[in-house]
Amino acid sequence: MLDLNLPRRSGHQVLADLKSDPALRDTPVVVLTTSASPRDVLDSYRRHANAYVTKPVDYDTFLAAVRQIDDFFTGVACLPPNAAG
Repeated sequence: MLDLNLPRRSGHQVLADLKSDPALRDTPVVVLTTSASPRDVLDSYRRHANAYVTKPVDYDTFLAAVRQIDDFFTGVACLPPNAAG
């Protein structure tokens, strides 16, 4: 999971770096951030994010969203061999 609002470096740049590194390229990246901006969504997918989720404000809803993401990627999705662990 990657937040776009990082303290020193743009999450968009981190995503681009991850996806341009051959050793990390296949690792699934879910953008989990406060921004619902269509521009941020589009830019994230153009940089090959695997999913984009807007962080819920309420703690319980946030926790449920994180659990759903975890359940999907660990129990439903088929991941590349090197990305699974």
